Amino acid sequence: MGGVSIWHWIVVGLVVMIFFGRGKVSELMGDVAKGIKSFKKGMAEDDTPPPSASTVDPKVIDQTQASNAAAQAKAEQKA
Repeated sequence: MGGVSIWHWIVVGLVVMIFFGRGKVSELMGDVAKGIKSFKKGMAEDDTPPPSASTVDPKVIDQTQASNAAAQAKAEQKA
């Protein structure tokens, strides 16, 4: 007697249909389906890695220019 049988669910379904009407229930189920689709889309977007930042070519420094600039700086400090 404590279990829920199929007849209990049928009665509950009929009561819901009477309160909300057939159109409202189908509209409600459509909204639930849209919510599920949007949730799945959001989860799929989280799985994709973010686009990598634009890569900048590394700047090549000419060693001779750097050493000449350092030598000039030392010479100016001594003078």
